[in-house]
Amino acid sequence: MAVSSAPLWLLVLLAIAQWESSVGASSHSMKYFSTSISDPSQGEQPHFVTLGYVDDQVFVHYDSHSQKMQPRVSWMEKVGKDNPQYWDRETQRERGVEEGFRVDLETLRHRYNQSEGLHTWQQMLGCELRGDGRKGGFWQYGYEGRTFITFDKETLTWVAPVPQAQITQRKWDALSPQNQYFKSYLEEICIEWLEKYLSYGNETLQRTETPKVTVSSRTEVEDGMEMHICRVDGFYPREIDASWRRDGEVWLEETFHGSVAPNADGTYHYWLSIRIDPKERSRYRCHVEHDGLQEPLDLELKEPTNSKSNLGLIIGCVVAALVLVCVIAGIVVFFKKRQDDYKAAPTSDKGSSSSDQGSNQKV
Repeated sequence: MAVSSAPLWLLVLLAIAQWESSVGASSHSMKYFSTSISDPSQGEQPHFVTLGYVDDQVFVHYDSHSQKMQPRVSWMEKVGKDNPQYWDRETQRERGVEEGFRVDLETLRHRYNQSEGLHTWQQMLGCELRGDGRKGGFWQYGYEGRTFITFDKETLTWVAPVPQAQITQRKWDALSPQNQYFKSYLEEICIEWLEKYLSYGNETLQRTETPKVTVSSRTEVEDGMEMHICRVDGFYPREIDASWRRDGEVWLEETFHGSVAPNADGTYHYWLSIRIDPKERSRYRCHVEHDGLQEPLDLELKEPTNSKSNLGLIIGCVVAALVLVCVIAGIVVFFKKRQDDYKAAPTSDKGSSSSDQGSNQKV
């Protein structure tokens, strides 16, 4: 679907998919994705949406219809009880960002010499605490679904990949104190709030669910080769190491795999396949490592029983497709229905001042 005709909920999903940074085993992350859209024909849909994620779970939501930052998980209710001003502060900040984005969209439309119509402006920021103790962070903006400008926290400068962003780059690079704050936010404040949220949502975010691993097989009619599919289902957290091993070594030849995808219950599933000569079947194993397993799991391959084994593969694919359709449908319904200085202790997970975060940082 072209960006110019995509609904807002899809643009948000595209932003998440395009800008999501990878994390390793036992890692945790907090990310915010804000999308503003200008479209006279938009109708009932909200023109501004912010989604907050801890790991892969939406935990807060704001849109231009409700104009309120609201919890999306039960454990966030504890935050409001412990910090009565929390939701008011978050709401005021997002209102400032919403207004700033509206101005930015108009500025960028003129800078690109575009007519009125559908245009999008996105902000993506977040931090991650990796399993080995290392910390990471990113702060980026996108226009019309493409990278517009990116913050380099090591040099305290902005990177402009397109000519239209160079004006913004010079303007923001001149704001040295603010850039120092952004670095501090990504490396300190964001991590501090991530750890707080992990504590509040401990039972959900830091649980482990053991993967269920099965292997199905079929014989290829054309050449007699065998196709073996290893399915890993029901695991949490998301990070998993699954591979085909030949004589104990990772084997990549004639292998394929899907992406780690969510289940309706918050767990994940994954699959990988391999095409082999039946004579060498005993040399291969499906190898799985996960926090929910006490030790790595190796499943041997079995001889395909008969051609009816194709039925299991077909059923599995149909079920996976239905799950994906349900997830997407749920998201569509969701959006249609809702359509201090950094050295001081932070009172907001996105900083002490809403004006510092978007409403006053004009492009």
